[in-house]
Amino acid sequence: MTTLPEMTTPEITLTDRAARHVRDYLARHDSGIGLRVAVKPAGCSGYQYVVEPAERIGEGDHVFETRGVKVITDDRSLRYLAGTELDYVREGLKAGFRFHNPNVQETCGCGESFNVSTPAAQEPGDR
Repeated sequence: MTTLPEMTTPEITLTDRAARHVRDYLARHDSGIGLRVAVKPAGCSGYQYVVEPAERIGEGDHVFETRGVKVITDDRSLRYLAGTELDYVREGLKAGFRFHNPNVQETCGCGESFNVSTPAAQEPGDR
């Protein structure tokens, strides 16, 4: 059994901008019941975020309602995402989600992957 890192708050939240973007996206594409946020082993630093429309809520999923949007994550990803706030930002021609994750200790140079601050959150074979 893996020991979970100490969490100040388990919620995953969205800023007003991010919530508005998700609501607009789901309405335009007439798909999904919310936003699925997950973590997968990848990249130079160890883990990468996955963001996609959620089609369903699975057994063992955690659901957080924030600013009228359901944010859904699986049990394993929650260990890495607890306390995270997602913002939606535009910088020049680029637009996308920015993660404010209190569990991140380091990110790679390209900013596409991260590593967590506590080895207790990692399971053997995660990397």
